[in-house]
Formats: sequence, structure tokens, C-alpha cells
Amino acid sequence: MIFLETPGPPSIDPVAARRWHSLLVQPTAWLHEEVGRRMEERLNWIKLEPQAWLHVEPLHGGMQMHDVLRQRYKDAQYFMDIVNKKHREFASKLIAKPWWSPVRWKPSVPVMADAADETGPTESGFQMVWANMALHMSAQPQALIARWHQALAVDGFLMFSCLGPDSLKELRPLYKTCGWGEPSHAFTDMHDWGDMLVAQGFAEPVLDMERITLTYETPERLLQDLRGLGRNLSTSRFNALRGRVWHQKLKQALYHLADPADNGRLKLTFEVIYGHALKPARKLAVQPRLSLSLEDMRQALKTGRLPNPAKDRP
Repeated sequence: MIFLETPGPPSIDPVAARRWHSLLVQPTAWLHEEVGRRMEERLNWIKLEPQAWLHVEPLHGGMQMHDVLRQRYKDAQYFMDIVNKKHREFASKLIAKPWWSPVRWKPSVPVMADAADETGPTESGFQMVWANMALHMSAQPQALIARWHQALAVDGFLMFSCLGPDSLKELRPLYKTCGWGEPSHAFTDMHDWGDMLVAQGFAEPVLDMERITLTYETPERLLQDLRGLGRNLSTSRFNALRGRVWHQKLKQALYHLADPADNGRLKLTFEVIYGHALKPARKLAVQPRLSLSLEDMRQALKTGRLPNPAKDRP
């Protein structure tokens, strides 16, 4: 597996990321469900009908969208990739079928020990991996992308979304003026995600972005929404607990986000990146010396890949 020299995003604290992934946030944030709905519309461009698909962390990505995808692919098997054991149990109860149904929920891949362990399972043969709003909260995004690549069958595809660098652009100058550091970790640019996809073996990545503006009547409502969307995982964040006095100062400062053109509602911008990419067949590797039988040569010319003695021989 190939890894870029810069692991990125470098501003995420892995301990804070692991803590966030252990939290059970319900219901799923409205923005995550909305982004999932818009991502689902992009499936109209893809002709492949998956026979089995994998939903990555659906409690964060959207349980409503899980039902939408189940309806879209009624004849397909669906699986969930959920790291935390309590989250798996909770999700299984949400989508549990009657006891007489032959299709029961079960973990799709070997369960990881914790969210910090993002090494991948062996190839599992899914035709689609669905990962909504997950990448920007990972301390090891390249390992996560490699994991999704392993889970896909050849010619399967990845559908993902995440936040881009213009997200929370109203909060950053506000925090800087107040001397509070960064309000969140840095978000990775769309083009960098494309490079990472290619580095991990994906082909034909297509990425686009849009900006979604949310408005709020009060600072309390804005902060409530932000807590549902995630946490500040920045390595340079304040390293202790904030007090009540600071909390009051924060709520007062948030009134600077008021938009006079929208009846003084507080405004926040989110840059959302959408992407999909294919898993191609493995290309023939160029080696200094390679010995093939005539039958192996015929098979290689037919399939475009070298035979694997461990798998192809009885």
C-alpha cells in the first residue's frame, strides 16, 4: 500500500479524534442527513447496481440515509462498518428486522479494536462503499481510504463526502480576534483528497464542492448544532476546560455573525466536498525477471492481472 509523505491532516489530535468517535450522538446531525441526500442524488450518474454495499459509521453519517439506500437497492445486501461496540448494538436495534426475516444485521468486516486502529480488512467484495461526512474527522485519513479500497471488489466504487477548508470561515477570524486559537482543526482541500485517492489505488476520482450556509436565531441554537456536527480536534486547541465566564463571552461574540440582510440571524458557512472513485483491476507489475507458464500468460492477457499463486492455485 502506498502512503504519501505528508500524513495529513496534520492538525488533528488522534486522542481527541478517538474520543469523538466513541461518543453516541443521536439523532444524526441535520447537515449530515442533508449532505447524504445530495450525495444520493449523485448515484443517478452511476450505472453499476451494487449487489452488496457497505455503510461507514451510519450513526454519524445518517440513519435516514441508510433507509433511503436500502430502498434504492432493495435486492442488495447491506452491511455496516461501525467501530464502537455500543454504537453497533444501538444501530442494530434501529434497523433490526423481525426475527423471522432471513436477512439479519451483522458486522460486515472484522471489528477494529478502537477508532485509532484504521488498518483495513481483507478484500470483502462490496460493490459500493458509502462514507458520508467521515474523512474530515479522521486522524488517519489515508489509512481509512486504503481500508475502503480493500473492502471494495474490482470495479466497485466509493461514494464519500466531507467538509472542506472554507467551513466555519466566519468563526476563524472571530476566534483570532478574541485570542482563543482555532475553533476547529484544519480541513483538507478537495485536490489533496483526489491525490490521496489515487495514491491508495483508486482510479478516475471525480470531486466537486458546494457551500451550504446555515442560519440560527440564537447562539445557543448554533452551538447545539455544532456539537452534533463534531468537535474541535485541533492539536492547538485550548488544552483545559473552559469556564462559565468564557461560555458567556463566546455567546456574546457569536452575535458578530449576525447577518442584517437575514433579520440578524447568525450565519455559518460549510464547504462540502463530494467525491466518488472506482477500484480498478490490478495492473501488471513490471519486474526485472518474471516466469509465467503458457496458461498463466493467457490468463494475464485475458484479465489484465498477474496470477496470485496463493489464491489461484489449488
